[in-house]
Amino acid sequence: MKTIRVCCGTGCLANGSRLVAEEFEKKLKELKADAQVECEVKRTGCNGFCENGPLVTIMPEEIAYYHVKPENVEEIIEKTILNGEPVEKLLYKNDQGQRVTSQSENPFYAPQKKIALRNIGKIAPCSVEDYKASGGYEALKKALAMTPEEIIAEINLSGLRGRGGAGFPTGRKWESAACYDVTPKYVACNGDEGDPGAFMDRSILEGDPHSVLEGMAICALAIGAEEGFLYIRDEYSLAVNNIKEAIRAAEAAGILGDDILGSGKKLKLQVVRGGGAFVCGESTALMASVEGRVGEPRAKYIRSVQKGLWEKPTVLNNVETLANVPYIILHGGANYASVGTEKSKGTKVFALVGKVKRTGLVEVPMGATLRHLIFDIGGGIQNDRPFKAVQTGGPSGGCIPDSMLDLPVDFDTLKEYGAMMGSGGMIVMDDRSCMVEVARYYVQFLCGESCGKCTPCREGLKQMLAILTDICEGKGKIEDLDLLEELGEMMQDASLCALGKSAPNPVLTTLKYFRNEYEAHILEHRCPAGVCTKLTSFAIDPEKCKGCTACAKACPAGAISGELKTPHHIDKTICISCGSCREACRFGAVMTEGRDA
Repeated sequence: MKTIRVCCGTGCLANGSRLVAEEFEKKLKELKADAQVECEVKRTGCNGFCENGPLVTIMPEEIAYYHVKPENVEEIIEKTILNGEPVEKLLYKNDQGQRVTSQSENPFYAPQKKIALRNIGKIAPCSVEDYKASGGYEALKKALAMTPEEIIAEINLSGLRGRGGAGFPTGRKWESAACYDVTPKYVACNGDEGDPGAFMDRSILEGDPHSVLEGMAICALAIGAEEGFLYIRDEYSLAVNNIKEAIRAAEAAGILGDDILGSGKKLKLQVVRGGGAFVCGESTALMASVEGRVGEPRAKYIRSVQKGLWEKPTVLNNVETLANVPYIILHGGANYASVGTEKSKGTKVFALVGKVKRTGLVEVPMGATLRHLIFDIGGGIQNDRPFKAVQTGGPSGGCIPDSMLDLPVDFDTLKEYGAMMGSGGMIVMDDRSCMVEVARYYVQFLCGESCGKCTPCREGLKQMLAILTDICEGKGKIEDLDLLEELGEMMQDASLCALGKSAPNPVLTTLKYFRNEYEAHILEHRCPAGVCTKLTSFAIDPEKCKGCTACAKACPAGAISGELKTPHHIDKTICISCGSCREACRFGAVMTEGRDA
């Protein structure tokens, strides 16, 4: 039987994949009236290559199509389904301009190694039967025949560390909770993914929810829990719907509930929707929110594995961490530990976004270099502009310059250089990114997301934001740079939770690696990247201008004048320094200039 896999993750749905799936179903139904066609349409989760959606894959031939529209469906059925021929125009073009047939030949997918994302794009997300056909719930069966100590031993052997950002050894966390002879105990899943540009957990919850449920069930067996919670951010409506449907399906199949696979073991899971607070990604704030209290962190003199939800032992794991657990139990901890580095085992999922040619979800072995991720998988920088920096680890991560592109990406190396891996967000920037403005943007975000409970974070972020805003507006002083560093170090030492402790990272790393940009803003009243509007004006080089009128059409203020095929001119009294003209110009004729003090 042939299978038509239509990606129905959030990105592809936004591009109309639901209409594509419906058109396939409609055309196949019409075709079956006249001829026997063994074919089914399967709506899958996110394939990761969202900017090229909707994605359609024809199995078993593994023919992958991109940018598929409803009007392409009839041709796909006629050529591929009935005659086995690919539709050339819908195939992906590689870096050499050649059309490639399968995902395994696509330069975005080929270098990846998928463990956490192993089923996504292949199965119908909520279907127990589909998940079982891919080996699902076999690990749970195996775990039921093991003792809690044996389960934890395999997790310890795997070297699995928490994928939510902290990188704490998962087996040690489970072991700590298991040793307390207290009831009840709880398992919890952190799906409160709030980092700008990050969508790793969302894709797993949408595309392979049963892997998360199976991971939670195995954790529950290991620590002796019978109840669990999945805390998922409210904006993730599809993820919430899919995980709820998966729970219902698993309960109906006797996999969850009062009698797990006939073993007499119990596990009841429920979904709690987050209220949109970034700080609730922190473990103690998350647990307070689950309990119905204000989502504020507490000092961790006593860990959650001893007193978590309702003062009972609780194990909280990130979505990606839990998705790895069934693979480890089924294939063995040693198998998983054979991938990655000495201290960072397995693979990691990254959301590769920003000024990179190929954006999307990427899963690679720990220890892969930034260069491999950005240039081999991501294809390099858009429009072949110079690479400037990559911001890793979400809004409180650090900015890494081009001189460090060969750094291996793992928990310890990035931390050594002032950044962090975090949950896996990776934002690529080119030479037109202002690092001072980047730092200001992230501090502004964190300032709004701070719960305000502790003074170092609450007041430190406000003062940082005021200083950075002054610098971007040309009102900064050179002594501000020392003050920013002093504030950052104070916040790292004195803040209550990880949000405050890591919040200075964007500022401290940009000061360390891009100090010249700060100095240009302060001493020369100039933004080298041409981003800060109060420090930048634009002009057109008449020798380079071809008079194509693209800049005039792009200008929202109507500040550009000139006739077709003659050099154009910018009226600086009208120009708002938005940079739209520079982005529109294909000939490099738009120049940036500093403003007078």
